[in-house]
Amino acid sequence: MKINDQIEIADWELTEQFVRASGPGGQNVNKVSTAVELRFWAETSPNLPDPVKRRLKRLAGQRWTSDGAVVIFVQDTRSQARNRELARERLADLIRQATFVPKRRVPTKPTKGSVRRRLTAKKVRGSVKALRGKVEGED
Repeated sequence: MKINDQIEIADWELTEQFVRASGPGGQNVNKVSTAVELRFWAETSPNLPDPVKRRLKRLAGQRWTSDGAVVIFVQDTRSQARNRELARERLADLIRQATFVPKRRVPTKPTKGSVRRRLTAKKVRGSVKALRGKVEGED
């Protein structure tokens, strides 16, 4: 399975297991195992660079197992072949997302002018509120 020009996943790294799907399907749902559970052993994959593995682990979230596999479960359609294609597409998309290096955030400070404007606005607002109190001597 080709991900991009540098990364290609071999078939021996993928494990597919077909199980019965829930949801609509009539009598067919009780007889045919159409849902697919695709398992990709990412931790031991020689085709993925280490930075991509780290980003893939973060992106996969709960789909990343403790033994270093990415598990994708698809039961969208009634067709086993289509579910299998969808699972492979989703895995490829996930790996493609992990290949992009996120842009590093440069922390910034507020400008002196914006700090000054904020503090003057606070003082003005505070003086307006201070004038709302009861007036002494008017009885």
